[in-house]
Amino acid sequence: MANERIGIYPGTFDPITSGHAEIVRRSMRLVDKLVLAPAMNVGKGPLFSLEERVEMLNEVIADQPEETRSRLTIVPFTGLLVHFAKSQNATCIIRGLRAVSDFEYEIQMANMNARMEPSIETIFLMASDRHQFIASSLVKDIARLGGNTSSFVSPKVFDRLKAKFAGQQGVN
Repeated sequence: MANERIGIYPGTFDPITSGHAEIVRRSMRLVDKLVLAPAMNVGKGPLFSLEERVEMLNEVIADQPEETRSRLTIVPFTGLLVHFAKSQNATCIIRGLRAVSDFEYEIQMANMNARMEPSIETIFLMASDRHQFIASSLVKDIARLGGNTSSFVSPKVFDRLKAKFAGQQGVN
């Protein structure tokens, strides 16, 4: 399609949370195709390998209706996001915001990206009040300390978190 709206939703997704899944669902109303782009960012020291993060994203996609699944792809990336977005023929980058602190960082990134590639818009989606407090780093900390993360992630991600921390002190 010549005027196809392709969005990129980048992130570490370490792990993908119910907040991320909500942004995916809402993004699908804005674009014809959505590329979920897990960053190969080893600098952040992810808990899950890139392969595991892609598997988790695939599990989340598998739970979507067929019409949605057919419009979602997963493409890991490294390097500058704006270069990756251009390589995917994206018209926009989707970013989820939870708090003002997210906005301060994200607006800087959006402005830099716009300077480098003015044809690609950044769209900010505010997390719903139900998901506003969920952060992957907090989910990992709760799981590491033996807390129940089942209301913050899908059942399959919950099982993966339990398996990662099995045998560690404080983990149930």
